Amino acid sequence: MTERPTLAEVVTILDRLYDPRWAADWDAVGTVCGDPDAVIGKVMFAVDPVAAVAAEAVAWGADLLVTHHPLLMRPVHGVPATTPKGRIVHVLITHGVALHTCHTNADSPSGGVSEALAHALGVSAVRPLEPEPAEMLDKLVTLVPTASAEAVIDALAAAGAGALGDYDRCAFTSTGVGTFRPLPGAAPTIGTVDERSSVAETRVEMVLARPRREEVVAALRAVHPYEEPAFDVLEMAPLAGDRGSGRIGRLATPCTLQDFAASVVAALPAAASAVRVAGDPDKHIATVAVCGGAGDFLLDRVRTSAVDVYVTSDLRHHPVSEFVEHARPGSSTPALIDVPHWAAESTWLPVAAERLARALSKQGTTVEMRISDTVTDPWSMHLPMS
Repeated sequence: MTERPTLAEVVTILDRLYDPRWAADWDAVGTVCGDPDAVIGKVMFAVDPVAAVAAEAVAWGADLLVTHHPLLMRPVHGVPATTPKGRIVHVLITHGVALHTCHTNADSPSGGVSEALAHALGVSAVRPLEPEPAEMLDKLVTLVPTASAEAVIDALAAAGAGALGDYDRCAFTSTGVGTFRPLPGAAPTIGTVDERSSVAETRVEMVLARPRREEVVAALRAVHPYEEPAFDVLEMAPLAGDRGSGRIGRLATPCTLQDFAASVVAALPAAASAVRVAGDPDKHIATVAVCGGAGDFLLDRVRTSAVDVYVTSDLRHHPVSEFVEHARPGSSTPALIDVPHWAAESTWLPVAAERLARALSKQGTTVEMRISDTVTDPWSMHLPMS
């Protein structure tokens, strides 16, 4: 029989894929309810933790419901079953269904909501529209007697140096000859006062997160055999990371805005809400920007990013009106396509499920996955004005 993971093990993987530290400070992400030791056999993914989704999870026999939107965004003092959110909590707990939320921590990373939306719309070679700086790094370079190099690398790694992605103890070494002369008052480990010495040395280079600098340097001083260890700490240039708001990329085959808008409607799950378009239907579309969820905060960035169209949700009248007013004779302002919030973010659900399944498989466990069939777009109909 295939081994099943615990809730704690599943959450550990989700937190690695969508680190809670990436969430906005106003957000509420993480596990809402559930026993960490509970065995998880079925996981359902949905955008919204509404009553209909909770009922679907119970009917399917889910052990865990993973949603994009939080159930309890604002602090509460209780969850009585007399309130809508309280009823959902009671239903889930009564039927043994845990609830975990990945919200803004799932918006910005690779494999996140905006990237999933871009890929669903046929946009490739994607990169963040507004990239976040990568982790600030230092490089520590030290010279150590060759016989002590491994011990120094071990100590620096234990202090946090040499961690790169899924690897640790990463170091580059090269060998050479160090020369020095101990002066009166020195207590050299190697050599004699007032005599020149030559020692076979290893140059050790390791990167470290800048906040770890003091701990790593302290570890170096503690383990290095020399009375005065030689080392450099170099601040590495900041680079754009693979996380950030929105995504930008290109279509394999450029088309008109009218045709692209039709392809957007076809690519997203059906909902009663309308898809709205601002722009010339005959506009040439090759470069596309997207943002899953409400994306009007990126309009200024879009306007200066040389894109042909921006796809997002919940665009408001005044920001859109101001945006299109930037058009001048001979210039080209990006077109806008406003899509239903739920439909755009639902493109992330199969991506998250597949990533979780792959990670579980690597550790020898598995669960049954399901993408919610419930349409949680709150609008029930739309009527054209013309």
